Amino acid sequence: MTVLAATNLSIALGGRSLVRDVTLELAAHDRVGLIGESGSGKSLTAQALLGLLPDGMRATGRIVIDGRDYLEAPDRAWRRVRGSTVSMVFQEPLTALDPLMPVGRQIAGPLRLHHGLNRADAQAQALEWCRRVHLPDPERIVRALPHQISGGQRQRVAVAMALACRPRVLIADEPTTALDVTVQKQILALLDELIEETGVALLFISHDLPVVAGLARTLLVMRSGEVVESGPTDDVLRRPKSSYGRELVASAREVTRLASPPAVVTPGAAGTERGDA
Repeated sequence: MTVLAATNLSIALGGRSLVRDVTLELAAHDRVGLIGESGSGKSLTAQALLGLLPDGMRATGRIVIDGRDYLEAPDRAWRRVRGSTVSMVFQEPLTALDPLMPVGRQIAGPLRLHHGLNRADAQAQALEWCRRVHLPDPERIVRALPHQISGGQRQRVAVAMALACRPRVLIADEPTTALDVTVQKQILALLDELIEETGVALLFISHDLPVVAGLARTLLVMRSGEVVESGPTDDVLRRPKSSYGRELVASAREVTRLASPPAVVTPGAAGTERGDA
């Protein structure tokens, strides 16, 4: 059953069109990747799906959550579903977290708001979520302020906050861009583990095709505010139909090739002629 669906979603600022006619659906266990270059409209689309567009921007079309169109819904209606039904992990957790509040209280806050837990029970669940996202020394972490933990640990806290209320849709907007490669792999593995465990539908947004392809079963490719290609991930990777899709795939293959370590050739070993390299 579809939890969230956007139909012909368009976003404009004044007379300028920023996003045009985006259509997507998310049901339990779905894994959808939204990929495109910077400025293609990916993050604006995500913000619209949570009712968080910046002032001055206007969305048209439909955004249906559990059968209700929320496009023109008041903010109080959005607050009921934001964090409980649809949740989000942002690119930079340091800006998403309150710098003056211990991270345990920040995880506990949505649990108190949406599930009506008392302070003690919410804090206990916050500690359990710190364990579930594999934070070291979770008893210390829940008492720490965001600046007192590392970037990778902050992103794990952000994942815990996003999933604590057991939403049915998780939007991850470039959640690993600000992290080094090693930590990036850890966060991606964590997301994969928790998504498989909880069955939450995933919309994963990135400009990095290999990263998206590792998590998503379906791809939407955006350019200049429009979806120019969509389909199962394997089909898009093997047989891209649009010229931009072909450019993305070729670029990703080249980056992967350049990032791969050169083969070690043992002098005198069989098969080491130049033509075999």
